[in-house]
Amino acid sequence: MVLTEEEIPQVSSVLSALGNPTRLRIVELVSETKRPLHIKAVAEILKKDYAAVYRHVKVLQRSRLLVIYDVGRSRVLHPKNGELIKQFVQFAKKTIRTK
Repeated sequence: MVLTEEEIPQVSSVLSALGNPTRLRIVELVSETKRPLHIKAVAEILKKDYAAVYRHVKVLQRSRLLVIYDVGRSRVLHPKNGELIKQFVQFAKKTIRTK
């Protein structure tokens, strides 16, 4: 499978977004929950500042990994494809275990 010239920057954007430990943790958290999570809840779980988490979330949104919904005055996160994200994380775990 060869990437097209159009796909290369898009795939690179996704991999770059997931290359940051905080963003990877955010995607993993959101993908593991049955219900959408408020950004504030994610910030509390990660023990990070809301604004910092929000900046990470915007990167994930631009790479099409997360969707942000406005619910009243809150912002709620939902994975674009939670099952695919779980599979990617499992693939990465298997890759680091292979010698």
